[in-house]
Amino acid sequence: MSGQQEQAAETAEVRSETVLKEVPVHEAVGLRLAHDLTRIVPGQFKGRLFKRGHVITEADIPALLDIGKEHIYIMELGSSELHEDDAAIRMAEALCGENMRLSEPHEGKVGMKSEIWGLADIDKSIVDAINGLGDIALATVKTNTVVKPGGQLAATRAIPLVVPKAKVEKVERLATEYRRSRGGASPLQVRPFRKLRAGLLTTGSEVYGGRIEDKFGPAVRRKLEELGSEVAEQRFAPDDRQTIVKEIHYLLEQRYDMILVTGGMSVDPDDRTPGAIKASGAEIVSYGTPMLPGSMLLIGYLQGIPILGLPGCVMHDPYTSFDVLLPRILAGDIIEREDITGMGYGGLYGC
Repeated sequence: MSGQQEQAAETAEVRSETVLKEVPVHEAVGLRLAHDLTRIVPGQFKGRLFKRGHVITEADIPALLDIGKEHIYIMELGSSELHEDDAAIRMAEALCGENMRLSEPHEGKVGMKSEIWGLADIDKSIVDAINGLGDIALATVKTNTVVKPGGQLAATRAIPLVVPKAKVEKVERLATEYRRSRGGASPLQVRPFRKLRAGLLTTGSEVYGGRIEDKFGPAVRRKLEELGSEVAEQRFAPDDRQTIVKEIHYLLEQRYDMILVTGGMSVDPDDRTPGAIKASGAEIVSYGTPMLPGSMLLIGYLQGIPILGLPGCVMHDPYTSFDVLLPRILAGDIIEREDITGMGYGGLYGC
């Protein structure tokens, strides 16, 4: 017998301990439901009609018949099994990390939601290991996803109505071993954003001279404020390298947590911003990202302070390479070259 056949035989043996009694709905008054029952009205409603444990009354029978339930099931669980709701709760409790809360079980599912604005930190290897067990499921957002208070981060799910207890215990062991090896950190958590004060330098002779209105400032302010940070000061400079370097050093002297330089980031000969950032003494991590829009973004560090050169798309595109890197900086990450090269996979949002 193969390993898969042995596993299937063990599962069948375990599940044989559960007793499901089928009862005609007209004879079910006074009995308790073994699981949630869902009502679906296409285009209008999908949700729980009756909750697990609900005691059926005479008045419930028409509604049960309307959803096609001519019989209900009364369950007697075996000692080595868990009801779908209990399995989902135990998995969620084992995996839930800091700044997260659990929803109540519903149809064998438990949601894990963020309590704060922050950055999802998900260990994919743990997710894959759990989903490889069978009969149970863990669905999550991708790591480094921005989540807001009340936003869904993950959900556990029991696939069948009855789950072998051993599989849930395996999830609990995986979570415990992970915490032990990571100083108590959960495989699913939300990292809070720091409140940073940014210095903003807008370059371009056309803006500096008042020929056109500055559009960068409002866009950058909005993006920072949405994540709990702020632009503490905005300065302006013409397309002159020495002036731009001088203004960057001024912002550095103000001890801002981040320096953002906008405009002049293309390959035109009169675009001076990339060279000025380098001339300021910054260590350049990357000039250019494999993501569209935002391929002309520059990121580096000036005396340990993040400094970014922002391309024009930040003004008008809703999601750019800046929206990928900004949350990570606010969560305390140090951006390295490998982080930039990894942005190409899944990084096509426009061209």
